[in-house]
Amino acid sequence: MTLCALLLMTLGVSAQTTEGATAVTTMQLTLQEAIDLALSENPTIKVADLEVERYDYVRKETLGNLYPSLTVGGTYTYAVVKSEISKGLSFGADNTIAASAEVGLPLIMPAVWRSIKLTKVQMENAVEQARASRIDMVNAVKKAYYNILLAEQSLAVLRSSEATVSKTVEDTRVQYEHGLASEYNLLTAEVQLSNLQPSIIQTANSIDVAKRLLKMYLSLPENVNVAVVGSLDDFRDAILNGGEELSTDISENSTLKQLDIQSELLQQNLKLTQTSRMPTLVAFGQFAYSGNDMQRPDFSAMMGGGAAAGGATGGVAGTTPDAGTAEAVKKSFYWQHPISVGLSLSVPIFSGFKNTNKVKQVRNQIRQLEIQREYLAKSTDVQVRSSINNLLTAREKMFANEKTVAQAQKAYDISNARYKAGAGTILELNSAELSLTQAKLNYSQAIYDYISAKADYDQIVGKEE
Repeated sequence: MTLCALLLMTLGVSAQTTEGATAVTTMQLTLQEAIDLALSENPTIKVADLEVERYDYVRKETLGNLYPSLTVGGTYTYAVVKSEISKGLSFGADNTIAASAEVGLPLIMPAVWRSIKLTKVQMENAVEQARASRIDMVNAVKKAYYNILLAEQSLAVLRSSEATVSKTVEDTRVQYEHGLASEYNLLTAEVQLSNLQPSIIQTANSIDVAKRLLKMYLSLPENVNVAVVGSLDDFRDAILNGGEELSTDISENSTLKQLDIQSELLQQNLKLTQTSRMPTLVAFGQFAYSGNDMQRPDFSAMMGGGAAAGGATGGVAGTTPDAGTAEAVKKSFYWQHPISVGLSLSVPIFSGFKNTNKVKQVRNQIRQLEIQREYLAKSTDVQVRSSINNLLTAREKMFANEKTVAQAQKAYDISNARYKAGAGTILELNSAELSLTQAKLNYSQAIYDYISAKADYDQIVGKEE
């Protein structure tokens, strides 16, 4: 569910703002809606998904090394100064044009084959890291949501206690004014009322902090307030009825799975390193098309021109036929288009023991990872068992606190009746009221402890929402 969709589902809106101020919107969210919004809008989740997409491109890039390659090129050269022989004969051409194409086809490429398998494992690792990000985000959202419920329910208990004590203060003041109660009783009741104020203020502030944290997880703008739906009491029946079956299976634990994938990565990296000792074979083909206007002497013309010149001059030996030589030089473009194909074989022989040491390094890393994985498995097993114990303990506390609340309520009712009848003291009434308030707070705390421990349990066993 996207942010826009959830904004449209907003149930409450407060639009009382001054001119130029931004309207404040209140969004009411259930726990599942908050989780869905975090999984779609939180930057951590988006980055994890983009990382998976990046490794898909890496895989395709590596796969491209097995495809045929085609390279084309062309050159044009103009000779500003050329090497010359005497009498105007020169080497080289004034203008040279060349075009070429080269095709390569990998035939035996062990390193590329192994790299493709390596990128597949890297993709699996990115997917598992994305799953871990989602599991962690679900846990964080649940904790923030439960913190709001606990703070709001605690504030409701304190407000109720405040109202009760305020009523006691008013009744005591009336009795004091009529001489039926001492000033001590009035002062004691007022002190108890004053003592509630710091707790109320602190709890109200904790609600604001918890809501800001939840908004951060949901990537909500500043002008959107959050109102959570439900209360801690909504979880009571599911908890007291035993809930779902708890298992110590940690096979889906994301951290352990990532270590397993990293171990597979090292195994593939080891095989990739070993491919550096294997030969490679590539087929290639080359085509070139070139032309130049190099001056080329016409030897037949030069020989004929030399005889004519000799006859004209009487055949004097040693006379240079300059005119004949100039006419015997031709200048035109000559084109060539050679084509060749072949195979290129590369066989590694010796690399100064570099590959041997690389293999040893990777094997060392594999051993380190095995030790870490074994230790982490034991640690995770302790965590999951501790989490289950926390769940069972919180459930038992709920059973006990629920009875305690009923007993404290009855004790308060008796004390209140005795105080109004003049048979009880203000200290007795204050003590009963304080015990009732504390029993209610303990009951709310027990519910929170259970659902918070359940969120941690789900995170440890790798449960996804």
